[in-house]
Amino acid sequence: MKNIHEENNFIKAIVEEDLKSGRVKEVVTRFPPEPNGYLHIGHARAITINFDTAAAYGGRTHLRFDDTNPTKEDVEYVEAIKEDIEWLGFKWDELYYASDYFEEMYQRAVLLIKKGLAYVDHQSQEEIRATRGTLTEPGIESPYRNRSVEENLELFERMRNGEFKEGECVLRAKVDMNSPNINMRDPVIYRILHAHHHNTGDKWCIYPMYTFAHPLEDAIEGITHSLCSLEFEDQRPFYDWVIEHCEMESQPRQYEFAKLQIDRAIIGKRYIRQLIEEGIIDGWDDPRVYTLSGLRRRGFTPEAILAFVRATGISKNSGVVDPRMLEHFVREDLKLKAPRTMAVLRPLKVVITNYPKGQVEWLDAENNPENPEMGTRKIPFSREIYIEQDDFMENPPPKYFRLYPGNEVRLKHAYFIKCHDVIKDEQGNIVEVHCTYDPETKSGSGFTGRKVKGTLHWVEANHAVPAEFRLYEPLIREDATGEEDLLDQINPNSLEILQGFIEENIKDAEPHDKFQMFRHGYFNVDPKFSTPEKLVFNLIVSLKSSYDPKKASK
Repeated sequence: MKNIHEENNFIKAIVEEDLKSGRVKEVVTRFPPEPNGYLHIGHARAITINFDTAAAYGGRTHLRFDDTNPTKEDVEYVEAIKEDIEWLGFKWDELYYASDYFEEMYQRAVLLIKKGLAYVDHQSQEEIRATRGTLTEPGIESPYRNRSVEENLELFERMRNGEFKEGECVLRAKVDMNSPNINMRDPVIYRILHAHHHNTGDKWCIYPMYTFAHPLEDAIEGITHSLCSLEFEDQRPFYDWVIEHCEMESQPRQYEFAKLQIDRAIIGKRYIRQLIEEGIIDGWDDPRVYTLSGLRRRGFTPEAILAFVRATGISKNSGVVDPRMLEHFVREDLKLKAPRTMAVLRPLKVVITNYPKGQVEWLDAENNPENPEMGTRKIPFSREIYIEQDDFMENPPPKYFRLYPGNEVRLKHAYFIKCHDVIKDEQGNIVEVHCTYDPETKSGSGFTGRKVKGTLHWVEANHAVPAEFRLYEPLIREDATGEEDLLDQINPNSLEILQGFIEENIKDAEPHDKFQMFRHGYFNVDPKFSTPEKLVFNLIVSLKSSYDPKKASK
């Protein structure tokens, strides 16, 4: 997979022109997450673009936590974000926190007050919102807008000293209440929060707003290219205003790219938090959500995620990506890595009546036909085995090539068997199938006497190891319009839990070990619910998809 910066894109053109003109000597980017939740697949695009851009030109990338809202932030999120970035394979050059700069931000706000470009406003949040104006009507100036510099300096210091309650007043930039860009209509740049901060403790009770703090952070760190998603495009004029009027020595510039959106995927932190609180999912790492920790727990690999993100490219055009595209890259990555094995998810016992009682035969099975270097394994075979329930039908439809009375099928790595009897319980449910085997048809023997159309996977009953299997569908219903309440869009079949059996040779598998289970798909050992006594497997992806990457790229 090519690095995205080997392809033509607007960011590459900007960076190369800046280097050519001498505007920048070294490319410095940053990834600036807010530690108020876990990272998701959209962040993977932002991470990749920032790190790849700097790396492509021998530059540096900072990891900076924009921790300006202590009411929503937590050390748990800080550590989870670090883990996710490292898992993707990236190493930051410097680690910073917005809170490292609180004193300088405060002094820059004081500078704005002294220049007559900021004022303390005692209007309520509702009043400020009501007087902000609309897209067609200008805003209305605050009655406190023309306070004197001296009064504003005193009030702002009192805000810092904790003399006001939350919401009693804010500090606003004095820009232009008639601006066609609503973001320039005297935005709030400081508010009061009597909250404990994970990094600064109780030192501060006023905190800068993100839109004020972010450009200052970039300037302080010497960021050359502030790369962010399109939602911040309308904020760029204020970003530049802050850099100019706060008299920052460094002059970073902001550039926006389109967000990564995936069809039928829940990505937003607010929505994921709601699903956790409602008990719909079991945490930020639930395999059904597109957090990086959720994808990791499900079994997606960092290599596949990076290949996917880079394949989507960089543009300013927003669009929704088919989730099958991501799954394609997972299959491509795992097909040579994951050993093959057999597992029965919905067991049905088969008794091979002409096989010697008490005898166990050890057969050869290749671990990965596409990667011979992975070698072979021995699997047991005996009189009793398990097959999948849907691999047998008593009264099959036409062109059903699996097992039914009188039909012969091949057992993978073993023999041909033919059904001759069906055992049912008192309710008429099939509980056992009786078959005979042909010892001449052993796999690898070169038998060519006759052919069969069906090949079944199986697990020998006496050596079979019980396991749990978790199968996933998208969290959002296929017929959801997006207009309903989030909880009304949830797919009730997004998780199916089955109790089945695996081959004995993988009974000691470790969390995050991955396998291709014959005819089912790729599975990952769940790190959260697996125990030494019983393994839990998450379905990563099925074996095949209708997605065609060649057609999708046209």
